[in-house]
Amino acid sequence: MRWLPIILLALGGLGLAQSPLEFSELYSKTTVRGVEFSPKLQALAGKQVVMAGWMAPPLKPKLDFFVLTKAPLATCPFCSSAADWPPDIVLVIMPPGRLAEPTTQRIRVVGRLEVGIKEDSATGFVSLVRIYADRVEEVR
Repeated sequence: MRWLPIILLALGGLGLAQSPLEFSELYSKTTVRGVEFSPKLQALAGKQVVMAGWMAPPLKPKLDFFVLTKAPLATCPFCSSAADWPPDIVLVIMPPGRLAEPTTQRIRVVGRLEVGIKEDSATGFVSLVRIYADRVEEVR
C-alpha cells in the first residue's frame, strides 16, 4: 500500500494520468472566422484526456474512427472544411487493429488529445480536435 503514491506519481509522469475534458471547454469563442481553442484545450494537447458524450451515427458498421458529440444526433456531423467544423464534436480514432462497435448509449473515451487542423488522407475528413483512443466504454 505504501507504494501506491509512487506508482500513481510514476503513471502521471508518463502521461498516463487522465484529465477530464468537457465539450464546453474546447473553445474560448466562435466567430465568423471560426473557433478559438481554449487555454485548457491547448494545455491538454498531447496529454491523456477523458471525455464523455455520444457516438454520432456511423458511416460504416465497424468503426476505426467515429465522431463524439455532446448530444445524440440523427445524422453524421462531418463537414468538408475546418471552417465549417461544429464546435461540439471531437473525432475519435481507434488504435490500429481495434474497432469500436456502434452504440446509441452515452460513452466515455480515454486517449491522447491532438489539437489543430488535420485532413485524413484516406477519407478526406477534416478535423480540429482528435482523441487517439486507448479505451472506449459505455457509461452505465
